[in-house]
Amino acid sequence: MKKSLSERLAILSDAAKYDASCASSGSTRRDSAKTGGLGSTTGNGICHAYTPDGRCISLLKILLTNFCVYDCAYCINRSSSNVERARFTPDEVIWLTLEFYRRNCIEGLFLSSGIIQSSDHTMEQLVQVARDLRLKHGFRGYIHLKTIPDASPKLLEEAGLYADRLSINVEMPTETGLKDYAPEKDAGGIRRAMGDMRLKIDAAKEKTHTGRRAARFSPGGQSTQMIIGADAATDRDVLASSSGLYGSYGLRRVYYSAFSPIPDASAILPVRSPPLQREHRLYQADWLFRFYGFEFGELTASRPGGMLDLEIDPKLAWALDNRAQFPVDLNRASKEMLLRVPGLGVKTVQALLMARKHRAIRLEDLGRLNVSIKKVRPFVKAIGWSPARLTDRQDLRTLFLPAPQQMSLL
Repeated sequence: MKKSLSERLAILSDAAKYDASCASSGSTRRDSAKTGGLGSTTGNGICHAYTPDGRCISLLKILLTNFCVYDCAYCINRSSSNVERARFTPDEVIWLTLEFYRRNCIEGLFLSSGIIQSSDHTMEQLVQVARDLRLKHGFRGYIHLKTIPDASPKLLEEAGLYADRLSINVEMPTETGLKDYAPEKDAGGIRRAMGDMRLKIDAAKEKTHTGRRAARFSPGGQSTQMIIGADAATDRDVLASSSGLYGSYGLRRVYYSAFSPIPDASAILPVRSPPLQREHRLYQADWLFRFYGFEFGELTASRPGGMLDLEIDPKLAWALDNRAQFPVDLNRASKEMLLRVPGLGVKTVQALLMARKHRAIRLEDLGRLNVSIKKVRPFVKAIGWSPARLTDRQDLRTLFLPAPQQMSLL
Protein backbone atom coordinates (compact mmCIF):
# COMPACT_ATOMS: atom_id res chain seq x y z
CA MET A 1 0.00 0.00 0.00
CA LYS A 2 1.44 3.36 -1.01
CA LYS A 3 2.19 5.70 1.89
CA SER A 4 0.57 9.11 1.99
CA LEU A 5 2.61 12.27 1.54
CA SER A 6 2.37 13.09 5.25
CA GLU A 7 3.52 9.59 6.21
CA ARG A 8 6.52 9.82 3.90
CA LEU A 9 7.31 13.29 5.20
CA ALA A 10 7.38 11.94 8.76
CA ILE A 11 9.75 9.13 7.75
CA LEU A 12 12.12 11.16 5.60
CA SER A 13 12.32 14.20 7.88
CA ASP A 14 13.11 11.89 10.80
CA ALA A 15 15.76 10.11 8.73
CA ALA A 16 17.43 13.47 7.99
CA LYS A 17 17.86 14.44 11.66
CA TYR A 18 21.30 12.84 11.86
CA ASP A 19 22.77 15.37 9.43
CA ALA A 20 23.92 18.47 11.32
CA SER A 21 25.38 20.43 8.42
CA CYS A 22 22.40 22.58 7.52
CA ALA A 23 23.23 26.12 8.70
CA SER A 24 22.26 28.79 6.19
CA SER A 25 25.18 31.16 6.74
CA GLY A 26 27.24 32.51 3.89
CA SER A 27 24.58 32.62 1.20
CA THR A 28 24.05 35.39 -1.34
CA ARG A 29 21.43 37.94 -0.30
CA ARG A 30 18.43 37.50 -2.58
CA ASP A 31 15.09 39.19 -2.04
CA SER A 32 12.00 38.48 -4.12
CA ALA A 33 10.56 41.88 -3.17
CA LYS A 34 13.19 43.49 -5.38
CA THR A 35 13.80 40.90 -8.08
CA GLY A 36 10.48 39.12 -8.32
CA GLY A 37 9.80 35.46 -7.63
CA LEU A 38 9.26 33.81 -4.27
CA GLY A 39 11.18 33.81 -0.99
CA SER A 40 14.32 35.33 0.43
CA THR A 41 17.53 34.10 1.99
CA THR A 42 17.28 36.73 4.71
CA GLY A 43 14.69 38.68 6.62
CA ASN A 44 11.83 37.99 8.99
CA GLY A 45 8.77 35.77 8.81
CA ILE A 46 10.48 32.46 9.50
CA CYS A 47 9.30 30.04 12.17
CA HIS A 48 12.37 28.37 13.67
CA ALA A 49 12.26 24.90 15.17
CA TYR A 50 14.66 23.58 17.79
CA THR A 51 15.96 20.05 18.02
CA PRO A 52 16.25 18.39 21.46
CA ASP A 53 19.99 19.17 21.65
CA GLY A 54 19.47 22.89 20.93
CA ARG A 55 20.15 23.23 17.23
CA CYS A 56 18.06 25.87 15.50
CA ILE A 57 16.48 24.57 12.30
CA SER A 58 14.70 26.89 9.89
CA LEU A 59 14.94 24.77 6.78
CA LEU A 60 12.80 22.00 5.37
CA LYS A 61 15.30 19.26 6.14
CA ILE A 62 14.46 15.99 4.42
CA LEU A 63 15.83 13.10 2.41
CA LEU A 64 14.68 12.47 -1.11
CA THR A 65 14.68 8.81 -0.08
CA ASN A 66 16.07 6.63 2.69
CA PHE A 67 16.57 3.69 0.35
CA CYS A 68 20.31 3.19 -0.15
CA VAL A 69 22.53 0.73 -2.00
CA TYR A 70 25.40 1.32 0.47
CA ASP A 71 25.76 -0.62 3.73
CA CYS A 72 27.71 1.79 5.95
CA ALA A 73 27.82 0.30 9.46
CA TYR A 74 27.04 3.58 11.26
CA CYS A 75 24.06 4.61 9.10
CA ILE A 76 20.45 4.01 10.09
CA ASN A 77 19.54 3.94 6.38
CA ARG A 78 22.12 1.36 5.33
CA SER A 79 20.91 -1.28 2.88
CA SER A 80 20.80 -4.04 5.54
CA SER A 81 18.90 -1.90 8.08
CA ASN A 82 15.39 -2.96 9.00
CA VAL A 83 13.81 0.51 8.85
CA GLU A 84 10.66 1.71 7.18
CA ARG A 85 11.50 3.03 3.72
CA ALA A 86 9.98 5.90 1.80
CA ARG A 87 10.68 8.00 -1.26
CA PHE A 88 9.67 11.38 -2.69
CA THR A 89 9.59 12.36 -6.33
CA PRO A 90 11.41 15.62 -7.19
CA ASP A 91 8.04 17.30 -7.87
CA GLU A 92 6.80 16.34 -4.39
CA VAL A 93 9.87 17.88 -2.74
CA ILE A 94 9.34 21.06 -4.75
CA TRP A 95 5.67 21.26 -3.75
CA LEU A 96 6.51 20.70 -0.06
CA THR A 97 9.20 23.39 -0.12
CA LEU A 98 6.91 25.98 -1.68
CA GLU A 99 3.98 25.16 0.58
CA PHE A 100 6.07 25.26 3.77
CA TYR A 101 7.60 28.54 2.67
CA ARG A 102 4.22 30.12 1.93
CA ARG A 103 3.18 29.17 5.45
CA ASN A 104 6.26 30.89 6.93
CA CYS A 105 7.55 27.61 8.37
CA ILE A 106 10.93 27.62 6.64
CA GLU A 107 13.45 29.87 4.95
CA GLY A 108 14.76 27.27 2.55
CA LEU A 109 15.55 23.65 1.82
CA PHE A 110 18.19 21.21 3.01
CA LEU A 111 18.03 18.15 0.77
CA SER A 112 19.99 14.94 1.03
CA SER A 113 19.33 11.39 -0.09
CA GLY A 114 20.28 7.76 0.11
CA ILE A 115 21.84 6.38 -3.05
CA ILE A 116 19.26 4.78 -5.34
CA GLN A 117 20.21 2.88 -8.52
CA SER A 118 23.42 4.87 -8.95
CA SER A 119 25.17 8.03 -7.78
CA ASP A 120 24.39 9.82 -11.04
CA HIS A 121 20.72 8.83 -10.98
CA THR A 122 20.33 10.16 -7.44
CA MET A 123 22.29 13.34 -8.11
CA GLU A 124 20.21 14.07 -11.21
CA GLN A 125 17.07 14.13 -9.05
CA LEU A 126 18.65 16.37 -6.41
CA VAL A 127 19.74 18.80 -9.13
CA GLN A 128 16.28 18.69 -10.70
CA VAL A 129 14.72 19.86 -7.44
CA ALA A 130 17.08 22.84 -7.14
CA ARG A 131 16.88 23.74 -10.84
CA ASP A 132 13.08 23.66 -11.00
CA LEU A 133 12.72 25.64 -7.76
CA ARG A 134 14.94 28.38 -9.17
CA LEU A 135 13.91 28.46 -12.83
CA LYS A 136 10.30 27.30 -12.89
CA HIS A 137 9.09 28.74 -9.59
CA GLY A 138 11.41 31.72 -9.09
CA PHE A 139 12.35 30.51 -5.62
CA ARG A 140 14.81 32.91 -3.96
CA GLY A 141 15.13 31.08 -0.66
CA TYR A 142 18.12 29.16 0.63
CA ILE A 143 19.00 25.77 -0.89
CA HIS A 144 21.60 23.42 0.54
CA LEU A 145 22.27 20.20 -1.38
CA LYS A 146 24.14 17.26 0.08
CA THR A 147 26.07 16.10 -2.95
CA ILE A 148 27.39 12.68 -3.90
CA PRO A 149 31.18 12.62 -4.40
CA ASP A 150 31.33 9.96 -7.14
CA ALA A 151 28.56 11.53 -9.22
CA SER A 152 29.42 13.04 -12.59
CA PRO A 153 31.45 16.29 -12.31
CA LYS A 154 28.93 17.91 -14.68
CA LEU A 155 26.12 17.16 -12.23
CA LEU A 156 28.11 18.57 -9.32
CA GLU A 157 28.85 21.68 -11.37
CA GLU A 158 25.16 22.14 -12.22
CA ALA A 159 24.24 21.70 -8.56
CA GLY A 160 26.49 24.62 -7.67
CA LEU A 161 24.66 26.90 -10.10
CA TYR A 162 21.39 26.58 -8.18
CA ALA A 163 22.39 25.79 -4.58
CA ASP A 164 23.59 28.32 -2.01
CA ARG A 165 25.77 25.73 -0.37
CA LEU A 166 27.01 22.26 -1.27
CA SER A 167 28.37 19.70 1.11
CA ILE A 168 30.04 16.32 0.90
CA ASN A 169 30.35 14.31 4.09
CA VAL A 170 33.75 12.85 4.88
CA GLU A 171 31.77 10.61 7.25
CA MET A 172 34.60 9.49 9.58
CA PRO A 173 37.52 11.45 11.07
CA THR A 174 40.16 9.18 9.55
CA GLU A 175 40.56 7.27 6.31
CA THR A 176 41.10 4.09 8.32
CA GLY A 177 37.77 4.62 10.06
CA LEU A 178 35.99 5.12 6.73
CA LYS A 179 37.55 1.96 5.33
CA ASP A 180 36.49 -0.07 8.37
CA TYR A 181 32.94 1.26 8.69
CA ALA A 182 32.05 2.18 5.09
CA PRO A 183 34.30 0.10 2.78
CA GLU A 184 32.15 0.93 -0.27
CA LYS A 185 33.10 4.60 0.02
CA ASP A 186 36.40 6.02 -1.19
CA ALA A 187 38.14 8.63 0.96
CA GLY A 188 40.30 9.70 -1.97
CA GLY A 189 37.26 10.19 -4.19
CA ILE A 190 35.55 12.29 -1.53
CA ARG A 191 38.54 14.58 -1.25
CA ARG A 192 38.97 14.88 -5.01
CA ALA A 193 35.34 15.99 -5.30
CA MET A 194 35.89 18.52 -2.50
CA GLY A 195 39.00 19.80 -4.27
CA ASP A 196 37.15 20.23 -7.57
CA MET A 197 34.37 22.02 -5.74
CA ARG A 198 36.82 24.43 -4.13
CA LEU A 199 38.33 25.31 -7.51
CA LYS A 200 34.87 26.14 -8.90
CA ILE A 201 33.91 28.17 -5.81
CA ASP A 202 37.15 30.15 -5.97
CA ALA A 203 36.81 30.70 -9.71
CA ALA A 204 33.31 32.10 -9.26
CA LYS A 205 34.70 34.80 -6.95
CA GLU A 206 37.20 36.07 -9.50
CA LYS A 207 36.54 38.45 -12.37
CA THR A 208 37.01 37.29 -15.95
CA HIS A 209 39.35 39.02 -18.42
CA THR A 210 36.38 41.19 -19.45
CA GLY A 211 35.97 42.46 -15.89
CA ARG A 212 32.79 40.52 -15.25
CA ARG A 213 32.40 37.97 -12.53
CA ALA A 214 32.16 34.33 -13.46
CA ALA A 215 28.88 32.45 -13.16
CA ARG A 216 27.60 32.15 -9.60
CA PHE A 217 28.63 28.86 -7.97
CA SER A 218 27.67 27.80 -4.44
CA PRO A 219 28.17 31.28 -2.90
CA GLY A 220 27.80 29.84 0.61
CA GLY A 221 30.83 27.62 0.01
CA GLN A 222 31.01 24.00 1.01
CA SER A 223 30.82 22.18 4.31
CA THR A 224 31.21 18.65 5.60
CA GLN A 225 30.29 16.48 8.54
CA MET A 226 32.05 13.74 10.46
CA ILE A 227 30.64 11.25 12.91
CA ILE A 228 32.17 11.34 16.38
CA GLY A 229 32.38 8.39 18.72
CA ALA A 230 31.65 5.54 16.31
CA ASP A 231 35.31 4.59 16.00
CA ALA A 232 38.38 4.92 18.18
CA ALA A 233 39.47 8.30 16.78
CA THR A 234 40.54 10.71 19.51
CA ASP A 235 39.72 14.41 19.63
CA ARG A 236 43.29 15.01 18.46
CA ASP A 237 42.57 12.87 15.37
CA VAL A 238 39.27 14.68 14.75
CA LEU A 239 40.81 18.14 15.02
CA ALA A 240 43.80 17.18 12.88
CA SER A 241 41.41 16.02 10.18
CA SER A 242 39.41 19.26 10.46
CA SER A 243 42.57 21.31 10.20
CA GLY A 244 43.49 19.55 6.96
CA LEU A 245 39.99 20.02 5.54
CA TYR A 246 39.92 23.74 6.32
CA GLY A 247 43.39 24.27 4.91
CA SER A 248 43.10 22.15 1.78
CA TYR A 249 39.51 22.73 0.71
CA GLY A 250 38.58 26.12 2.15
CA LEU A 251 35.53 24.72 3.93
CA ARG A 252 33.04 27.11 5.43
CA ARG A 253 32.26 24.71 8.28
CA VAL A 254 33.09 21.27 9.60
CA TYR A 255 30.17 19.82 11.55
CA TYR A 256 30.56 17.23 14.29
CA SER A 257 27.77 14.75 14.90
CA ALA A 258 27.86 12.46 17.93
CA PHE A 259 27.21 8.86 16.95
CA SER A 260 23.77 7.56 17.89
CA PRO A 261 23.27 3.81 18.44
CA ILE A 262 21.05 2.29 15.77
CA PRO A 263 18.83 -0.81 15.63
CA ASP A 264 20.43 -4.08 14.51
CA ALA A 265 23.83 -2.44 14.72
CA SER A 266 27.07 -4.05 13.60
CA ALA A 267 29.18 -5.63 16.33
CA ILE A 268 32.01 -3.20 15.56
CA LEU A 269 29.94 -0.23 16.71
CA PRO A 270 29.82 0.96 20.33
CA VAL A 271 26.64 0.16 22.24
CA ARG A 272 26.44 3.66 23.71
CA SER A 273 26.68 7.09 22.18
CA PRO A 274 29.52 9.39 23.28
CA PRO A 275 28.60 12.21 25.65
CA LEU A 276 27.04 15.14 23.79
CA GLN A 277 29.46 17.32 25.74
CA ARG A 278 32.24 15.89 23.58
CA GLU A 279 30.51 17.18 20.45
CA HIS A 280 30.09 20.55 22.16
CA ARG A 281 33.80 20.76 23.10
CA LEU A 282 34.81 19.96 19.53
CA TYR A 283 32.67 22.82 18.25
CA GLN A 284 34.31 25.14 20.80
CA ALA A 285 37.78 24.00 19.71
CA ASP A 286 36.79 24.50 16.06
CA TRP A 287 35.67 28.06 16.92
CA LEU A 288 39.02 28.79 18.59
CA PHE A 289 40.83 27.71 15.44
CA ARG A 290 38.64 29.75 13.11
CA PHE A 291 38.36 32.99 15.08
CA TYR A 292 40.88 33.07 17.94
CA GLY A 293 44.19 32.21 16.29
CA PHE A 294 44.70 28.83 17.93
CA GLU A 295 46.22 25.87 16.15
CA PHE A 296 44.33 22.63 16.54
CA GLY A 297 47.41 20.84 17.85
CA GLU A 298 47.73 23.30 20.75
CA LEU A 299 44.35 22.39 22.15
CA THR A 300 45.14 18.71 22.66
CA ALA A 301 48.92 18.85 23.14
CA SER A 302 48.69 18.43 26.93
CA ARG A 303 45.51 16.41 27.06
CA PRO A 304 45.66 12.77 28.23
CA GLY A 305 44.91 10.41 25.39
CA GLY A 306 44.38 13.30 23.01
CA MET A 307 40.89 14.00 24.38
CA LEU A 308 39.49 17.43 25.21
CA ASP A 309 38.45 18.14 28.79
CA LEU A 310 34.70 17.54 29.08
CA GLU A 311 34.32 19.58 32.29
CA ILE A 312 35.81 22.89 31.15
CA ASP A 313 36.01 24.59 27.77
CA PRO A 314 39.12 24.13 25.57
CA LYS A 315 40.31 27.73 25.92
CA LEU A 316 40.27 27.56 29.71
CA ALA A 317 41.92 24.13 29.64
CA TRP A 318 44.69 25.51 27.41
CA ALA A 319 45.23 28.49 29.73
CA LEU A 320 45.51 26.21 32.77
CA ASP A 321 48.07 24.08 30.93
CA ASN A 322 50.07 27.18 29.87
CA ARG A 323 50.10 29.31 33.00
CA ALA A 324 53.58 30.62 32.24
CA GLN A 325 51.99 32.90 29.62
CA PHE A 326 49.76 34.56 32.22
CA PRO A 327 48.79 36.98 33.65
CA VAL A 328 48.23 39.12 30.55
CA ASP A 329 48.38 42.90 30.87
CA LEU A 330 45.07 44.30 29.61
CA ASN A 331 46.73 47.61 28.78
CA ARG A 332 49.75 46.30 26.88
CA ALA A 333 49.11 42.81 25.55
CA SER A 334 48.69 42.19 21.83
CA LYS A 335 45.34 41.34 20.30
CA GLU A 336 46.55 37.79 19.68
CA MET A 337 47.34 37.27 23.37
CA LEU A 338 44.16 38.92 24.62
CA LEU A 339 42.16 36.49 22.48
CA ARG A 340 43.73 33.65 24.45
CA VAL A 341 42.47 34.90 27.80
CA PRO A 342 39.58 32.76 29.10
CA GLY A 343 36.38 34.77 29.18
CA LEU A 344 37.40 37.34 26.55
CA GLY A 345 35.60 37.07 23.22
CA VAL A 346 36.40 38.63 19.87
CA LYS A 347 34.06 41.61 20.35
CA THR A 348 35.31 42.21 23.89
CA VAL A 349 38.93 42.23 22.78
CA GLN A 350 38.13 44.68 19.99
CA ALA A 351 36.36 46.94 22.50
CA LEU A 352 39.35 46.79 24.86
CA LEU A 353 41.78 47.71 22.08
CA MET A 354 39.65 50.72 21.20
CA ALA A 355 39.13 51.80 24.82
CA ARG A 356 42.77 51.64 25.88
CA LYS A 357 43.69 54.22 23.23
CA HIS A 358 41.89 56.74 25.39
CA ARG A 359 42.21 55.53 28.98
CA ALA A 360 43.79 52.92 31.20
CA ILE A 361 41.79 49.70 31.59
CA ARG A 362 40.76 48.49 35.04
CA LEU A 363 39.42 45.07 35.98
CA GLU A 364 35.96 46.47 36.73
CA ASP A 365 35.77 47.79 33.16
CA LEU A 366 35.39 44.19 32.02
CA GLY A 367 32.20 43.89 34.03
CA ARG A 368 30.69 46.69 31.95
CA LEU A 369 31.41 44.56 28.88
CA ASN A 370 29.47 41.62 30.36
CA VAL A 371 32.63 39.63 30.96
CA SER A 372 32.74 37.07 33.77
CA ILE A 373 35.18 38.69 36.22
CA LYS A 374 35.51 35.39 38.11
CA LYS A 375 36.76 33.62 35.00
CA VAL A 376 39.13 36.39 33.90
CA ARG A 377 40.72 37.40 37.26
CA PRO A 378 43.42 34.69 37.45
CA PHE A 379 44.69 35.41 33.94
CA VAL A 380 44.94 39.21 33.67
CA LYS A 381 46.45 42.21 35.34
CA ALA A 382 45.33 45.82 35.03
CA ILE A 383 45.45 49.15 36.80
CA GLY A 384 44.71 48.36 40.43
CA TRP A 385 44.64 44.59 39.96
CA SER A 386 47.22 41.82 40.02
CA PRO A 387 46.31 38.15 40.53
CA ALA A 388 49.45 37.61 42.66
CA ARG A 389 49.54 33.87 43.47
CA LEU A 390 46.03 33.18 42.17
CA THR A 391 47.33 32.18 38.74
CA ASP A 392 49.59 29.51 40.24
CA ARG A 393 47.12 27.93 42.67
CA GLN A 394 47.20 24.15 42.47
CA ASP A 395 43.43 23.97 42.81
CA LEU A 396 42.69 26.70 40.25
CA ARG A 397 40.92 24.28 37.91
CA THR A 398 38.45 23.29 40.61
CA LEU A 399 37.29 26.91 40.88
CA PHE A 400 35.84 26.66 37.38
CA LEU A 401 34.18 23.25 37.60
CA PRO A 402 30.38 23.16 37.42
CA ALA A 403 28.65 22.75 40.74
CA PRO A 404 27.84 19.12 41.63
CA GLN A 405 24.21 18.14 41.17
CA GLN A 406 22.16 15.82 43.33
CA MET A 407 21.04 12.83 41.29
CA SER A 408 17.39 11.91 41.41
CA LEU A 409 16.50 8.89 43.53
CA LEU A 410 13.37 8.22 41.49
